Amino acid sequence: MRILAIGDVCGAAGRKLVKTRLNALRRELKADLVIVNGENANDNGRGLSPDTADDFFYAGADIITLGNHAFNDRRLYNYLDDHRYIVRPYNVSSRAPGSGYATIDIDGRRVCVANLLGRVDMDYRNNSPFEAADRILRDVDADIFIFDIHAEATSEKRAFGYYMDGRAAVVFGTHTHVPTRDLQALPKGTGYITDLGMTGSGQSVLGVKPKCSIDMFLGEPYVRYDYAEADPVMQGALFVLDNSGKCVETQAIDFR
Repeated sequence: MRILAIGDVCGAAGRKLVKTRLNALRRELKADLVIVNGENANDNGRGLSPDTADDFFYAGADIITLGNHAFNDRRLYNYLDDHRYIVRPYNVSSRAPGSGYATIDIDGRRVCVANLLGRVDMDYRNNSPFEAADRILRDVDADIFIFDIHAEATSEKRAFGYYMDGRAAVVFGTHTHVPTRDLQALPKGTGYITDLGMTGSGQSVLGVKPKCSIDMFLGEPYVRYDYAEADPVMQGALFVLDNSGKCVETQAIDFR
C-alpha cells in the first residue's frame, strides 16, 4: 500500500497547487491513499471552507485532516457532521462537530486515519494525544492505523512516533510548516516524519508574506498576516507498506 501525505495547505497558493497538480502527483507516485492537511487553506490561514474541501476531494484527496484551526470557519460545522472523510482532532471536546477519525477500505484492508492535537504550547484544554491514540487503537475496527499529530513541539511528535511504533503503520506530524529530515521507518516498522512541511508559497515564512512576520518580530503593534503566493510548493511524504502493514520505504515530496 502506498500512502501519500500532504503538508498543511496554506492560502490561495496552496489551494491552487492542490487543485491543479495533486491528481498528477497521485498518478506519478501510484498512491493508493492520499491524505491532505487542510486546516490553513482559507485566505486568512485559519480553517477550511466546505467549497475548498470539495475541491480537494475532486482533486484527488481521499481524506482531509485538520488541526488547531479546525473550528475557525463556522461554515464547516455541518460539513464535518455530514462528511466522514474530513477529520478534525480527536482529542478535543466531545461537543465539537465531526469525528476525529475516518475509516476507508483500501485493497481489502480497513484503514483508520486519525487526527490528534499536541499539548505543548497548544491549547491546554485538549486531552492527551497519547491516551487518545490508545483509545482509537482499542476501539476502532481497522487493520491499519495512520495518525496525523498536529503539534508545535518536535519532542512531543517524536515521542508520539516512538509510542506508536509497531502499533500504527504511519505517524506524520503537521502544524510547523517546515519539512524535517527525519523521514524514516522506526525500529518496529512505523513510517514516521516529525513534520511534512506545507503546501503554499516557497517564498514565505510558513506561508505568510515575509514582511508580515518580520514586522511582527520587530514589535509592530498590529500586523495583518497576508499569505504569499510566489514559488508555490507542495511538500509531504510517501510511505510504502508491505502486506503486514509495516513501512518498508519512504520518500520525501517537494513538488514544484
